[in-house]
Amino acid sequence: MVLNLFFFQISIKKRDISIEEYEHEEQVIKMYEQMKERQYSMWNNY
Repeated sequence: MVLNLFFFQISIKKRDISIEEYEHEEQVIKMYEQMKERQYSMWNNY
């Protein structure tokens, strides 16, 4: 996909990720969701 804006060209290319990168990303997402749940539960206590 190519987008031309005011003589600038922006190219977007799909990047292939390895299995390790995918697993790491999944782990990060799970940790983020756990932190959100903890924050929400702490706000619920007040």
